[in-house]
Amino acid sequence: MDSIFRKIMIKLIGKSLVVLTFLMLTSCDPNEAQRVASFDNLVMQDEFDIEGTLDSNLWTFDLGKGPGNDGWGNNELQYYTDRTENVTVENGYLLITAKEEAFNGANYTSARIKTEGLFEQAYGRFEARIKVPYGKGYWPAFWLLGNDCGQNIWPQCGEIDIMEYLGNMPTTVFGSAHGPGYAAGDAISKKYVLENDRFDTGFHVFGMEWAPDYINYYVDDVLYQQITKQNVLEETNGEGQWVFDHPFYIILNVAIGGNLPGSPNTETVFPQTMIVDYVRVYQK
Repeated sequence: MDSIFRKIMIKLIGKSLVVLTFLMLTSCDPNEAQRVASFDNLVMQDEFDIEGTLDSNLWTFDLGKGPGNDGWGNNELQYYTDRTENVTVENGYLLITAKEEAFNGANYTSARIKTEGLFEQAYGRFEARIKVPYGKGYWPAFWLLGNDCGQNIWPQCGEIDIMEYLGNMPTTVFGSAHGPGYAAGDAISKKYVLENDRFDTGFHVFGMEWAPDYINYYVDDVLYQQITKQNVLEETNGEGQWVFDHPFYIILNVAIGGNLPGSPNTETVFPQTMIVDYVRVYQK
């Protein structure tokens, strides 16, 4: 227990330093409407302290190349596995590793883990501290899906992308929302660009605060985007539907290739790993 306590204290100190630095260096557009919520009741956390394995009370796996064998609807190139070569816990970190290898008809392997059926929540603050890989074709993400996708086909069930990153754009991440009338390439999305830093060279905290009528997106506690019901109507000429009113579950994955990042090139290095320090969820 002492070692776990020390690790958590180190994490909190490190996070505080990162937040202080970015508050000094970065600010939001003062013309943007902002509403910063306070969610301080911790209801779920994984510090990844169970060596060698995921907590089966919180996480399960998506496996294969997608339900239609179509690269998860995005023409992705990887085969998701639950092997320790692709997903494991070491030294207090979750490691999701993408490898270039022939496996079940794919040329790459990786992992995609989720809390579906184990932890699902509507509203609150969702955050994770993550270090991402680098190189064209890498597409790691920290995101949420509505828990009713089995009955209401995507995008009717809703998707909230807290962090998407393209490996050939190491200073940039995206925060997005998908729903009826604003999905896939038409999602409501905004990028956040680091100044004098890169997302693949250190850890950053990616957070999202979600209330009944808005979603706020953060990098290192810097608010850079707010999506509201009104935004959805304005962005879709009144046709979009706000579907963020029911529980969602968490997904962490590293995709390779696909519609958004394109395929790896000769300079892309394999294997590489997305490293996750923690995942925490709060309620107000």
